[in-house]
Amino acid sequence: MIEEVLMAVAGAAAAIAVYAGAAARVVKQYERGVVFRFGRLLGDVRAPGFTMIVPIVDRLHKVNMQIVTMPVPAQEGITRDNVTVRVDAVVYFKVVDAADAVVRVEDYKFAVSQMAQTSLRSIIGKSDLDDLLSNREKLNQGLELMLDSPAMGWGVAIDRVEIKDVSLPETMKRSMARQAEADRERRARVINADAELQASKKLAEAAGVMSTEPAALQLRLLQTVMAVSAEKNSTLVLPIPVELLRFLERATPAAAAAESGADSGAASGAGAQMPLPLPLSEAYLKGRAAAEEAIEDLTGPSVEPTPHENET
Repeated sequence: MIEEVLMAVAGAAAAIAVYAGAAARVVKQYERGVVFRFGRLLGDVRAPGFTMIVPIVDRLHKVNMQIVTMPVPAQEGITRDNVTVRVDAVVYFKVVDAADAVVRVEDYKFAVSQMAQTSLRSIIGKSDLDDLLSNREKLNQGLELMLDSPAMGWGVAIDRVEIKDVSLPETMKRSMARQAEADRERRARVINADAELQASKKLAEAAGVMSTEPAALQLRLLQTVMAVSAEKNSTLVLPIPVELLRFLERATPAAAAAESGADSGAASGAGAQMPLPLPLSEAYLKGRAAAEEAIEDLTGPSVEPTPHENET
């Protein structure tokens, strides 16, 4: 008798253990459990933790409540200003109602993906190229509104939408590069012209100051000479006034003696009509002789023509 009771108790315990193993479920913290009993949705959504269902009768569907990051494949379209572009984006969304996400749509992830691709192509056709390149924040908000309206009926909330990249044709890239280069060159020329205008004004003021003081011009010349002479690979040509050469010529002893002799001769011979020529310097005579020898070497000795015999 006792053995039969023990066997019954053991069988009941085994049945309870099997039932508990079949009915026990664990819902994680980032999940929610949706229970269907005989195909009908139960009103309550199971919270995270340990929960029990009726085996064979109930079915538990776990829905992930985390934010899902879904890349949108690149979509090719024509903008409003007739430019062909390829745009790809990324969508961040999460499930806010687990029951609607399971009941109202077959696969909410696939539905959000298709809606994102369609909305992206639509936003490309409504925008200009400049908006796609520089005003992305406004386009992101427009995409989010376009996706959020149908997604709310699926129990899904769109967290944010970001346009990742805009691919342009090579011809358009070259055209934009030429445009940017031309704009930079225009600004450079304007800056150079402004600098030339300011420099000309300053030079005019400096010329006015130097015109009042002649020594300032000489100081400026010496400063320029010093600046040029600092470069080792340049040849400096310094102009010398003719008055300085004449002063040096008068300062030589031969010139001084000739000038004094001419003055004495003019004083003694009052009846002379023309002054005596000044004696030539020795350097001048040597240079003249060397020049005549060089001419004879090039042309040969000069020969006087002989007269005819019948001429008297």
